[in-house]
Amino acid sequence: MTNASPPATPHPRGLELTPFRGLRYDPDRVSSLSAVTSPPYDVVVRPDGLHHLESADPYNIVRLILPQAADPSARGEQAAGTLNRWLAEGILAADETPGLYVYEQRTGSLLQRGVIGALRLSRPEEGVVLPHEDVMDAVVADRAALMGATAANLEPLLLSYRSDGAASATAEVIERTVTREPVLRTTTEDGVRHSLWPVTETAELTAVQADLARHQALIADGHHRWATYLRLREERRGPSPWDFGLVLLVDTARYPLQVRAIHRLLHQLPLSQALSALDGAFRVRTLGRDLAAAQRALAEAVTEGNAFVLTGDGTFHLVDRPDPALLADTVPTGFPEAWRTLDATVLHSTLLDHVWRIPDTPERIGYIHDPVATVAKAEHDGSTAVLMHPVDEDVVRELAQQGVTMPRKSTSFGPKPATGLVLRSLGV
Repeated sequence: MTNASPPATPHPRGLELTPFRGLRYDPDRVSSLSAVTSPPYDVVVRPDGLHHLESADPYNIVRLILPQAADPSARGEQAAGTLNRWLAEGILAADETPGLYVYEQRTGSLLQRGVIGALRLSRPEEGVVLPHEDVMDAVVADRAALMGATAANLEPLLLSYRSDGAASATAEVIERTVTREPVLRTTTEDGVRHSLWPVTETAELTAVQADLARHQALIADGHHRWATYLRLREERRGPSPWDFGLVLLVDTARYPLQVRAIHRLLHQLPLSQALSALDGAFRVRTLGRDLAAAQRALAEAVTEGNAFVLTGDGTFHLVDRPDPALLADTVPTGFPEAWRTLDATVLHSTLLDHVWRIPDTPERIGYIHDPVATVAKAEHDGSTAVLMHPVDEDVVRELAQQGVTMPRKSTSFGPKPATGLVLRSLGV
């Protein structure tokens, strides 16, 4: 299921973030900036979320990141045609001066700030950018067809790094920049306020680049897109714009990320069948019909061991206390204890592979970030939803630094950058 890599070897090179000419919407050519944005492609709950975004504005970015066609090649061609048309019509235009971009998100008490730029690509063994999850080849192939056809990075990955918390050159540039008037400000329908500022002065760019060169980063969100960047670079040997990829870097010592779970939707597995297969393998308790109460029960149960909530018929069921002998037989050895005891590890190795015997393919397993949407979809389809509890960020970072990847879709870091605020064309 998952292969451990040897511990990452320290590398003298750190993060190399470079300016680029951002592609941005002309606000006078669209109904509003909020109407053309989207969550990242893998957070859009299709088909309802897709249709909602498409109807928000004819130029919504979802037409580029999730084009509707029969296969990856056709989807790439469709997205490329759409992008070229929007560029020709002036819907999207490149900023005149290359720069980095300070990006701010605000909602309620939450404040996140980071820097968007083109980051030099590196492999995990170089110890510069650390993945923590496996990827699915089919998804990488789909993203590669899209990026290759459009010759563009359509949405930034979310990467985190950690300073010592003291004022750094990057922090000083960010704090100074946000006192200026942003080039865009919009509030998306989820209530998050987004602001963007270009940083183009040579002294500020140099200061940020020198500071970031001392750090490594963790891929918080965007493993498939990072793997896509690497694949496309390998296909285009020699120095080129494909040596870099669009990212948002956030210093989590100053702006801690939120870590949420990604839930599973088990297509073709009715809840009754899923529960009956657990007899003797896990303890199963019925919780009632309230999602919030079920999530509280799950949060309490995971303090004592692996636990999940199953639903699909309107009632929630807490699944915990797995048979130790079953875990010993099904969870792979040779991995750190922190990896072997992850809920995602037990879910995939023990429940999916052994108890339910479900292959990890898009036809059999869906991954949904929102628990309400997961529950609703399971009830509508007569399938089984598996609700997860989030992993602590320190565990994620510890495993990544050891070169160990977690089962795919183990975590959801956020808040995620909105897609559509700034794009990167590899041709400008």
